[in-house]
Formats: sequence, structure tokens, C-alpha cells
Amino acid sequence: MRSPFVSIIVPTYNEARNIGRLLESIKKQTYSKIETLVVDDGSKDNTIEICKEHKARVFARSHAERSVQRNFGAKMAKGKYLFFLDADMELSPKVIAECVSVINKKDKMIAATILEKPVASSFWEKTKAFERSFYNIKGDETTDAARFFDMQTFWKIGGYDEKITGPEDWDLTERLIRKKYKIGVVAALIYHHEKVPSLVNLLKKKYYYALKAHRFLKKNKTPVLSAKTIYFLRPVFYKNWRKLISNPKLSLGMFTMLFLEQGAGLVGYLVGLIKNE
Repeated sequence: MRSPFVSIIVPTYNEARNIGRLLESIKKQTYSKIETLVVDDGSKDNTIEICKEHKARVFARSHAERSVQRNFGAKMAKGKYLFFLDADMELSPKVIAECVSVINKKDKMIAATILEKPVASSFWEKTKAFERSFYNIKGDETTDAARFFDMQTFWKIGGYDEKITGPEDWDLTERLIRKKYKIGVVAALIYHHEKVPSLVNLLKKKYYYALKAHRFLKKNKTPVLSAKTIYFLRPVFYKNWRKLISNPKLSLGMFTMLFLEQGAGLVGYLVGLIKNE
């Protein structure tokens, strides 16, 4: 059986500090039948030059949201499978090989989620990484979203919803689940290098993503008060209470951060709902 071709799609904007690390990790994959497509949103640094040095296919498309960039990359892709990554990620060597193996199993899985390990340096980065570590212990059905897809199935269900920015990953995964498609879990890690310049920056990002959250909630019939939307309703924190107790400083920082993010998200949600963003 021939090894299927995999297309990696990366949306970028001013990612010169990160993109080289990701592209180097792609070169080190044990699976070789790969192409990398970078869809750039008008970067003003040397992101594009770095991508070209690493032989990635680069497409310049200014003023496009992430969902639009991803769908465009998928249209340009040549692979049987699509793998969507962010520029601040780094792959362990066997990620793609394991994705292909999982999705080719006899039970006909057509998508995969990949466990992530956060990498952080500043206090707020470490705090955000601490939060994500709860979701990535064994995966978490509340927050997990597929990244690796069979291309035909990806287009069959419509790709990413270009009217949603932020929870578009969840939206696509929810549609797969409703159609009874099977989604596997890959244990080979993605290292996610957290980018949190400041707490204010984090809150602005949360506000921006929440502007179109009402579209996701309405479309997927998700309650406004649910574990998807309210951090403090997520069972994974309470199931791992020993971890919270053993890391008091990070736990306090995390719950402070989540409380403020919740507020920023609520404001964004209400503004988006009123303005019909």
C-alpha cells in the first residue's frame, strides 16, 4: 500500500520568531510524503522569506480571517490528508506518522486530535500552559478539536465555517461528531509555544474571539452556560484537584486569569450579539 500524501497548512501573520522552528520540526518527521503550505495575511516582518528558505509553498492573502486562510490552503493542497497547524507549534518526530496510522485503521476514522504540551517562559505564559496541561493529560472531550483530516470528508462537511473566528475548530469537530464520523487521538506530542506578551494582550484576544461566539453557540445549539463557554464548569479541573493543590501559585494565577478572561469573553459575546458581528 502506498503512503498517502499529507498537506500541512499554516496560517501566518508576522510569525518570523516562530515559523522557522515549526518548519524545522516538519523536516524532521519520520513520515516523508509531506508538503507545507503557508497562507500569509500580509506579514510585515520576514515570515515569507523564512518560509521560502524552508521550501514551503507560500500564498499571500491579506485581510483574511484564520478560517478563510485555512480553507484557501486546503483548496491549494495536493494531499489525501490535511493537517492544520499554528505557527507557534513544534512537532515531535512521529506526529504525522501516527496521524496517518490512526486515520488508516480498519474502523475508518477520518480525523484525529493530537495531544499538545505547552512551552512557556513568562509568568502568564506558564499560567496559560498550566491551564492547558489539564486538557492534555489524556485529552479532554470539552476542549479537544481535530487538526488532521481526510480531505474528502473535510470538504464533504463544508470545511471551516468562514463566519466563525475563534471556535471554528470546535465547530468543525462538532459537525464531524453529529455526522457520526470517528475521531482518533494521537499521543505523539505537538509542543505549543505559548505567546502571552501580557495579561492585557490575552484579554484582548479573548474579547476578539468572543465577538462571533454567538454564531457558534446558535449553530451547534450549545448552551451559553456550559463547559464549552464557562471555564469553571469544566470537570477536568476538579477531577485533578490534587494537581491544583500541589501548585498553589500557578493555580491562583490560573483562576485569576480565567476569571478575567471570562469577563472579557462575556463583553465580546454581548457586543457581537448586539452588533450581529
